[in-house]
Amino acid sequence: MAVVREFTLPDLGEGLTEATIVHWMVEVGEVVAIDQPVVEVETAKAMVEVPCPYGGVVTARFGEEGAEVPVGAPLVTVAVGAVPDDLAEAGPGTGPESGAGVKGGAPDAGAASGAPAAGAADAGSGNVLVGYGTSAAAARRRRIRPGPGAGPMAGVPRPPGGVADGSAGAGAAEGTPGVSGAVATGATAVGAVGVTAAAGVSGAEGPAGSGVAEDDSRTVAVISPLVRRMARENGLDLRELTGSGRDGLILRTDVECAIRARQERETAVAGAATTVGADGVAGAGVTGVPRAGAVTAVGTASGTTAGTGAVAREERIPLKGMLGAAAEKFSRSRREIPEATCWVEADATELLAARRAMNVPGAPKVSLLAVLARICTAALARFPALNSTVDTEAQEIVRLPAVHLGFAAQTDRGLVVPVVRDAHARTVEELSAEIARLTERARAGGLSLAELTHGTFTLNNYGVFGVDGSTPIINHPEAAMLGIGRIAAKPWVHEGELAVRQVVQLSLTFDHRVCDGGTAGGFLRFVADCVEQPALLLRTL
Repeated sequence: MAVVREFTLPDLGEGLTEATIVHWMVEVGEVVAIDQPVVEVETAKAMVEVPCPYGGVVTARFGEEGAEVPVGAPLVTVAVGAVPDDLAEAGPGTGPESGAGVKGGAPDAGAASGAPAAGAADAGSGNVLVGYGTSAAAARRRRIRPGPGAGPMAGVPRPPGGVADGSAGAGAAEGTPGVSGAVATGATAVGAVGVTAAAGVSGAEGPAGSGVAEDDSRTVAVISPLVRRMARENGLDLRELTGSGRDGLILRTDVECAIRARQERETAVAGAATTVGADGVAGAGVTGVPRAGAVTAVGTASGTTAGTGAVAREERIPLKGMLGAAAEKFSRSRREIPEATCWVEADATELLAARRAMNVPGAPKVSLLAVLARICTAALARFPALNSTVDTEAQEIVRLPAVHLGFAAQTDRGLVVPVVRDAHARTVEELSAEIARLTERARAGGLSLAELTHGTFTLNNYGVFGVDGSTPIINHPEAAMLGIGRIAAKPWVHEGELAVRQVVQLSLTFDHRVCDGGTAGGFLRFVADCVEQPALLLRTL
């Protein structure tokens, strides 16, 4: 006897109230195991694969890719008992290839309402979901393939607002070849989302799929979910793009260039076709109608390019997801923290020489950022006031015992700040290895919430962008951030003589509530001294 269980979006922690569906990992009619990831979502902090605590047959999916889902809203419904319990526990990889594994028979009223039927096993895992799954590896999924004239959900109750029938028939689009029961009523309950190659269409989920093989059997080289979403929202077919990344990987810049090129073509066509009125304004009142998320063009007297007839365009970017979370955090930091900045230039020639000496053949490679991180931890040991936070409710300064060092990393999804746990207890080699690991995960969009939160001090190496100085905004609720500018050859007085040295500008932005300028200046001066004379670090060991 099948019992329908509704799985809602769990509380992913850190005060998050919603998430955006990036990629569905299951389809309606597919057998899922307990704790198998069913959907990949994007929160304001990270990409998360959400596991389902029930094992059985998926009867409905709620929400399309790109849709925002609040915490507590339904994600999927699963018919528990629609397959033998041993298959639901062991995973779909051991199940049958056809619908034979689905038990027939009409369920009773209790099962149809979602209440447990008498004698039915509740296949829930009972695990507390915190957003990044359980420790067990997800089992390989195998789809139940419906036979002609009969769907795989025979005898399984239909959930309210969803369509559980995955078979082709009355719900299928008439006259459309290759569409197998693409039905949606209320929820996105799709029996067979894909479209056959004979139809020449990439599928009901749009051309910007998550790297699956398309009708020409070529896999789209895309890693970033943001790239897929940008292409989908702007109606781009990723198969038509040539990636500029390694091995043809399609990057965000490739999609942006394609969008701009299309806009220029549309502008040229609109300019040629627009009639110039008596007042000389071309295209007044003409409005482009692109897809959701695309740029909207509105021709006005003030927004028209003189003499060309081209219509001016404005772009609106929603402050949602990570972009919205960053905007709110920056605004809160500026509202709540009375910050001040001090800076100094330092001769980094000896620091670069020390790093070269560390990177001998056969030894673990040490990055420059790791050396600077080790200097930071040594400085914080001397000036612990900067490794603190302010409890505004209790009106107390809280000095923290451990240094969890964040560092700014630029990715396709924007700026993120991975956190190196217990940085004060790590050697420079260990810091280098951990920074490299977190950077790689950040670029792949795979950082967990634990790797992005609870930092106590941030290191910001904006020198990689070729700039000398900055006054960064403190990463709330931390108390300080050290900025590192580019290291460039400059004239410098060295040992009483003018010489060309490798010079870097260091800036410290700090919360003036936790310390005064003397403490901040002492911290920054110690960092600069260690940059100029790395041997000073030996005194702190």
